[in-house]
Amino acid sequence: MPNPRARTNTPAAHLLYDEATSLSTTTRRGNTWLLFLLTIALLTGCGNGNAPDDSSNPSTPQTESQNEAPPRGTIGFSALTLKNPFFKIIADSLTAEAEEHGFNVIINDAERDVNTQAKHIDNYIAQQVTAIVINPADREAIGPAVKQANQAGIPVFTCDLQCTAPDVEIAGHVGTDNYQGGLLAGEAMLEAVGSESGGKLLILHFAQANSCVLRVDGFRKVIDAHNAENSDARFEMIELEGGGLQDEGFRATSDALQAHPDLSGIFAINDPSALGAWTALNQAGREDDVVIVGFDGQLEGKQAIRDGKIYADPIQFPEQMGQMTVRNIVAYLDGEDFEQVHLIPTQLYTQTDAEQDPDL
Repeated sequence: MPNPRARTNTPAAHLLYDEATSLSTTTRRGNTWLLFLLTIALLTGCGNGNAPDDSSNPSTPQTESQNEAPPRGTIGFSALTLKNPFFKIIADSLTAEAEEHGFNVIINDAERDVNTQAKHIDNYIAQQVTAIVINPADREAIGPAVKQANQAGIPVFTCDLQCTAPDVEIAGHVGTDNYQGGLLAGEAMLEAVGSESGGKLLILHFAQANSCVLRVDGFRKVIDAHNAENSDARFEMIELEGGGLQDEGFRATSDALQAHPDLSGIFAINDPSALGAWTALNQAGREDDVVIVGFDGQLEGKQAIRDGKIYADPIQFPEQMGQMTVRNIVAYLDGEDFEQVHLIPTQLYTQTDAEQDPDL
């Protein structure tokens, strides 16, 4: 017969054992089964709901919530260059939004090199990611890599920069209305230098990016229209490659100042190149007589506008780009309708805006 003392040491068990041992030997033998059944009842709690709940025991291993949705898959993002804070903002906002929707995210820096970006896409295909997002390092040369993703059945989305390669399928694009921003930049330049003065304007370009081509097209549209109506106050436009980076913008501006010492204005296609241009002007002692109009509205650019180094910026909204790109991916995977090409208008940001900006 099981030994009640060995099984439990509860007070009820002691009472039961003492009572049983006071019986005669004959009686004990006659009640063996009664004692056994009572002991079992004590051990099991007789179904009275008082058995310990393992789920509330801190030492009991807990599994993840059954309501927690598993990841929907992985998004691979090849950024143009994470050295530019603008693309870092896109990467951060895209990652945060993707994680909210149950995606893992892989981020790689293409460092403005189309071959590096093509390798990123090859790796994403090998890893069988759910979707690919790129800021094309070259709007046309990235085409073959995108086509390979198309053939593998992986949707490709572009963000900020568009892909213009023929015979490729882009599932969706979110970016800035760069042409509209270029128009604002042209109007700001005429306002800054004086529409009746005329002179020479330097354009710091980054021609391999479609967004920059559109910005320059918009800028040229405004200046060309001015020239057509003001033959005695025409502006000559000089275009140099600024690379979209501060050091390259500095070198290009330094070269332009030597070749064209009579410059009156500079349009830089983003804030880093605009800041590089200001450094070149400052070193040449020309910062007070050459106007700079930038583009982007990064924090450093806004501060430079407040400090009077840059006249104005058509500003972009990179946080929205990252968020909306992920929402487009979700809509695509769920078979829902979405705007395949969504362009976010820019807003002109001046020193007055900077002086009231709580972020500065």
